[in-house]
Amino acid sequence: MKKRLNKLINNLKNKFLRFRPPVMIIILVAGLVGFLFAANRIKILNFRLADFSQKIIERENRLADLGKELTELKSQDQLLVNKQLKEEIANIQKTYDRAVDSYEKLLDLQNKTKNTTKFEELFALALKQLSQKNYSSAGATLTGLDQKIIEESIKIANTFKIPDTLPQSNTPPSGGYQRQKVLLDNNSFMVDIVSADLNSTKVIVDTASDSDCSDNCPVLALADYVAKNGAFAGVNGSYFCPATYPQCASKKNSFDTLLMNKNKKYFNSDNNVYSTVPAAIFGGNWARFVTQSLEWGRDTGVDAVIANYPLLVFNGQINFSGSNDPKQEAKGNRSFLGATGNIVYLGVVHNATVAESAKVLHALGLNHALNLDNGGSTAFWYNGYKVGPGRNLPNVVLLVKK
Repeated sequence: MKKRLNKLINNLKNKFLRFRPPVMIIILVAGLVGFLFAANRIKILNFRLADFSQKIIERENRLADLGKELTELKSQDQLLVNKQLKEEIANIQKTYDRAVDSYEKLLDLQNKTKNTTKFEELFALALKQLSQKNYSSAGATLTGLDQKIIEESIKIANTFKIPDTLPQSNTPPSGGYQRQKVLLDNNSFMVDIVSADLNSTKVIVDTASDSDCSDNCPVLALADYVAKNGAFAGVNGSYFCPATYPQCASKKNSFDTLLMNKNKKYFNSDNNVYSTVPAAIFGGNWARFVTQSLEWGRDTGVDAVIANYPLLVFNGQINFSGSNDPKQEAKGNRSFLGATGNIVYLGVVHNATVAESAKVLHALGLNHALNLDNGGSTAFWYNGYKVGPGRNLPNVVLLVKK
């Protein structure tokens, strides 16, 4: 039995050995296939790894660029940049405002003389410098222009001559019109003045507009107002914003002080409830002057109300002695509205500052006197223009017979 078992085992061994070579081949082939597959996978992975590495490099370069930009931004100091920008805007606004102011002075000078070519050329130069952002040079040019305008205005004032034939009197006419010479502090001033008794004369304020107007307001010449109302005398009214002034571009020919016209219509009532602007009121045979418009209500039983500034004479005393306003301190024609008792006065003080106008009217004995608009708006009528015609006007003060 044992022998038979050993024989069987030997037979199995021989069979196994007979089949051994094919199995090894299979194993080798399988190994080769696995190696090739693995090598391909490694190749694919290496390609993906290279692509991924390239993307990492690109992102690192971008991060590096962003880092440089951030460094540059930090080095610029945004606070400093903003400060410089604000300063440039401030320079533009400051120089523009100065240019507007100089232009208005030039317009006022053109009302005094036609020889303004050299001043206009300087102003054109300043505008060119401003357009080139050369604010320093533009400012210097405007400063020089302003100084030359002042010098020319003084020159014109000094050449003003009062006619030798003009009567000298520090007393106003008892009635009607007179051009006279008033002596004040060893200086003489020419005055056009008309006086009228309120018992026979009515003071009215006429307007070109029928109601409040904030822009493109209607205007008329003083002569037109006189004609349509049958007035025998008239003078320009309150300050307004001339259409030729740049700062009046959005409020041309408008005015913002209190006024009641001949039709009993109050103008600018809402914005003058608390106004400190002086006013003159006329009713029946009386006149009242108040230091502030807020002292007056909206009574339509009176004939006329007009507010303006400054109040020159009040209760027989000089009420204005000067200001920091260059226009008020310059020599020019000064329109006024005044009263003493039941006598009303209209007129113009020539070649005077506003403070000098107050002294002249006080010297004439006026108990009250209110300054009106002047400069290029100055106009005075009595049987024709005595001064003017000046600009067209949104409102005027007229004298009509009762």
